[in-house]
This record gives sequence, C-alpha cells and structure tokens, in this order.
Amino acid sequence: MRFHSLALCILLLCGCGKTEPVDPAPVTATPSKPQIYTVNYPLAWLAQELGGDRVQAVFPAPADADPAYWKPDAEVIGLYQRADLVLLNGAGYAKWVSQASMPSSRLIDTSERFHNQIIYADKGSVHSHGPEGEHSHGEAAFTLWLDPVLMSLQARTISAALEKMLPDDQQGIDQRLVAMRARTGKWNTELHRTFRLLEEAPVLFSHPDYQYLQQRHELNGHALHWEPGQAPSDQQWRQLEALLENHPAKIMLWEDEPLPQTADK
Repeated sequence: MRFHSLALCILLLCGCGKTEPVDPAPVTATPSKPQIYTVNYPLAWLAQELGGDRVQAVFPAPADADPAYWKPDAEVIGLYQRADLVLLNGAGYAKWVSQASMPSSRLIDTSERFHNQIIYADKGSVHSHGPEGEHSHGEAAFTLWLDPVLMSLQARTISAALEKMLPDDQQGIDQRLVAMRARTGKWNTELHRTFRLLEEAPVLFSHPDYQYLQQRHELNGHALHWEPGQAPSDQQWRQLEALLENHPAKIMLWEDEPLPQTADK
C-alpha cells in the first residue's frame, strides 16, 4: 500500500510526457484577469494556486505534446507575448523561448533561486516520443518539480512576481504561499518515509527524468528509455536482462501506466 501511495504521488508530481493542458481563454481586448502563461503544467498549477481567483494561469500545449520539446506556432507565441507574466522552468527547458521575442520584464525564471543546484548529466541517447520527434535527455536535468523542496522554491519566486503584479493582494498571496510550502513539505516527508523502506535496494526508472527525486532521497536507481505507451523491443528486453545481473531491481517507477503486456512481462 505504501508503494501504491508512492506511485500516486509520483504521478501527481507529473512525468516527462504527461501533460494536462490548461486551456487558454478567448483572446479579448481587455481580459478580465491578468494572464499568466507557463511552459509546463506544474508551473500553471502553482501560479493558479498562488494567485487564486485573481489570475488566470494558462498552459496552451496540446495534450499529446511533450511540453519540454513542444514548439508553439506563431499564433500561440503571440498569446505568450501579450501575457502579463510568462513563467519559465529554467534548466534548458522549452528552448523555443530563447528564439521568441518577448518582453524580458515579464519573463520569470522560476529556477533562478537555486541555479547552483541544477543537475548536469552526460548527453543521453537520442530517442523520440510524441510529435516532437527525436531528442536527448542529456545536458541539464529539467524535471525540477520532482523534488518538492525545489518546487517550493519555485513557488516562492512565483509568489514574489504575483505580489508585484497584484500589490493589493499581497496578504492573500503570502497566505497561499504558506499553505503551498506546507503541502510541498508534506509531499517531501511522505516520499522520504516511503523511499526509506527501500534500504538502498536498487530501483529502475522508465525514463531519465528522475534525477532530482533520486538525488533528494539518495535512491540507488538506473534509468532506461522505455515509453509507457509503447511495447519494448526485443533488444530492450535483452538490455534489461543484462542490467539486472548487476542491478537486481524489483521496483520500477514510470511517468504513466505502462501497457498491460509490458507490466505482465
């Protein structure tokens, strides 16, 4: 049951390719609320929780896109350009932002507070999933929100930007930040208690996206390149068999439910 709770918590913290888009509001001349556009769902969720009903947080990527490698078209970039705030993840995430012309005063790098904690890895193997085509998970690791401590720091940066934009709601934003930090603290404690049960036992990750979770909780993990919606090839099964000889893991973390035949095998 504890590992079942862990799986639910990991899914809530959002995997690499799992997206839950926050639909953009209809474009109007005078939006009723400040528009906050983000480059992924975790940031949109944080912004909406911290801003409450005073803001509208928007994450416009389609549901079948991997937001880390998604490239918006000109119309959607125009929505970002007109937004009151644009929240960035940092760590090399959403590289299209560097090629788009947007007011720097409205761009908020939510990882700026902890840039010295960014994990850099060797360039990974090239693979593909979704319509974005081939890409690699090397260089900077960007799934910062899988470490609730770092997610809490992102929340502090977002709340500071919101207070500048909504000076009459500083008290409300501060109260919501306190509540958010309590939630992320609880998540971190629950993850720590669950992973402590492993007692350094080896684990597998379906994708090379769990670096911050692994570092925070000192997991003895090894990452694969397996997609939950695709059946592993014979070569991938052979590679797994060879890996298990020296890394005999009995637990594997996925960003989404794998195919039934994969789970059975």
